[in-house]
Amino acid sequence: MKCGFELKTHADFLNLVTIIERSTHMHLSETTLERLWKYSTRGYSTVSERTLDILCKFLGDKDFSDYKSRKKQEAQIESEIYSGNIVDVETLKVGTRLKIGWMPDRQCIVKYMGDNRFIAEQTVNATIQPGDTFSCLQLQKGQPLCMDKFMHAVDEEARYVVGKNNGLTTLEILPED
Repeated sequence: MKCGFELKTHADFLNLVTIIERSTHMHLSETTLERLWKYSTRGYSTVSERTLDILCKFLGDKDFSDYKSRKKQEAQIESEIYSGNIVDVETLKVGTRLKIGWMPDRQCIVKYMGDNRFIAEQTVNATIQPGDTFSCLQLQKGQPLCMDKFMHAVDEEARYVVGKNNGLTTLEILPED
């Protein structure tokens, strides 16, 4: 606990009030803190945003909203609804060309060949080379591109990921020739 002691008595809560005031220059009553830690039997089921803001400031955040954002990042949530620049392969016509890019300075022009398959036509600073083929169902800017059935020159079929850490930085459907 940040205060350095357990909260077991009324005096402990008074001490915590003093510590919070010195740190934040804002006041909370000891009875408010006692209710939060269920030390008090007074029945309040809500906590004011001001109280949460002060406690979060004491913890080093700007306010409660900042605290929630930080905790969400720390939790590294493993699922979310996503939207944005997405290309569903099933909507592409054979021959459609896409420009994709990823960090630090990789670029590739790929052409859709049908049946969820692509062929690389032009590449810059990338392991993937012209003539390499792969399969995928969807491409999304900001997300890694997982290539199935990746064929590099005469190598065996493999799986390959580009933009593993930062996702695709470029995703454009190019105009038809």
